[in-house]
Amino acid sequence: MMELHINNKIFETDAEADTPLLWVIRDDLEMTGTKYGCGLAQCGACSVMIDGQVARSCVTPIEKAVGKKITTIEAIESDDVGKRVVDAWVKHQVPQCGYCQSGQVMAATALLKKNAHPSDEDIANAMVNLCRCGTYNAISAAIHDVASEGDKA
Repeated sequence: MMELHINNKIFETDAEADTPLLWVIRDDLEMTGTKYGCGLAQCGACSVMIDGQVARSCVTPIEKAVGKKITTIEAIESDDVGKRVVDAWVKHQVPQCGYCQSGQVMAATALLKKNAHPSDEDIANAMVNLCRCGTYNAISAAIHDVASEGDKA
C-alpha cells in the first residue's frame, strides 16, 4: 500500500508503483476533473500540481508522488489564488468545450503562485497546455485580470 496526499487528504492505494497518477486519481479515487488527453504529457489535460509545480499526471508514476502534496482541480478553489483564477475564468468566459480547462486552471494557478505579475511572455511560456477551441486570448486576459486584482488587495 502506498499513501498519496491529495487535496489535503491521505488516500491509500494498492496500485502498482509505476501506475500513472492520473489513473489512480480518476479510476481508483473517482476524482474525474483531471482529464485524460494524449497520454504523452503533451496536451496538459491531465495537469495537477505536485508540491506547487504543474505536473502531467498521465506520465507521473505514483511512486514519484508519494510523500508529496498533490492538488487536483477538485480542490483548487480552496486555494486563494486558485479561487481567483476560477472566478476570472468565469468572468472572461474562457471555457468553450471545457475539456482542457481543468489543466489550464492548474497551470495558471501554478504560474500566478510563482509569479504574481506575469508578462505576456511569462504567460506564453507557462501556458503550454493545448486547447482545441483556441481560448488562449481569453486565458491570457483572465490571468492578467487575476494579476491586476492582486494589486487591489
